Amino acid sequence: MALTTAAQARISFDLKSASLPVVAVMLKTTDAALFITELAQRMVDAPGFFDNDPVLIDLSAVREAPEPIDFAAIVAALRSHSTLPVAVRGGSAAQMEAACGAGLAAAPDAPPPRAETAAPAEVREVVREVVREVEVVRAVPMAGPSTLVIDKPLRSGQQVYARGADLVVMAVVSFGAEVIADGNIHVYAPLRGRAIAGARGNTEARIFSTCLEPQLVSIAGTYRTTETELPAAVRGKPAQVRLEGDKLIIEALQ
Repeated sequence: MALTTAAQARISFDLKSASLPVVAVMLKTTDAALFITELAQRMVDAPGFFDNDPVLIDLSAVREAPEPIDFAAIVAALRSHSTLPVAVRGGSAAQMEAACGAGLAAAPDAPPPRAETAAPAEVREVVREVVREVEVVRAVPMAGPSTLVIDKPLRSGQQVYARGADLVVMAVVSFGAEVIADGNIHVYAPLRGRAIAGARGNTEARIFSTCLEPQLVSIAGTYRTTETELPAAVRGKPAQVRLEGDKLIIEALQ
């Protein structure tokens, strides 16, 4: 009987590895009060952005800081904004110990980027010219073999790159956010941040938005910033951006 019971226990479940999307929050200060204040301000700009998303706290930017971090306060603040803090990585031994004491699991450090996955040189050049800093804070799974779909608002500081695919965004791309695609970009909401289509040189790529008011638009390395104001016929209206020769054409959608 004991053998039968043990056998039944062994077949009652399976253990398998899983890969799940998480929100990575890169902590840039050890001041928990400052973090809590700025987090609340960002959530005002993007209400409903989180939907009980699992969160990983990245400490690599504050790894050398001597001050202790109030992880309990940070975890409580994240939970109050509909997130589920589950893990921490990149900290010093003392920071990791304190984080684990607050109920967070220790996750492995992020591996260094491989050379073949780096953004193309022309994209990096554009970004350097117009952006001081871009923080990639969210990894979103592919919705299909050739299209990446984002259905939540992108706030300032966020970046999404649809590698080898088109990108469809169903919510606002806020000022300071960035969307990049090797193919086309479709934004069915206000496009107020930066949009870079044809990132690997696809001159046939286009950018579409139901409300075009971007900081920057770029196709295959040819870009235009807000230093050149959009014509009234397309500003804040449904429009597309395409490349004709070496000139960007911005025209209203009929």
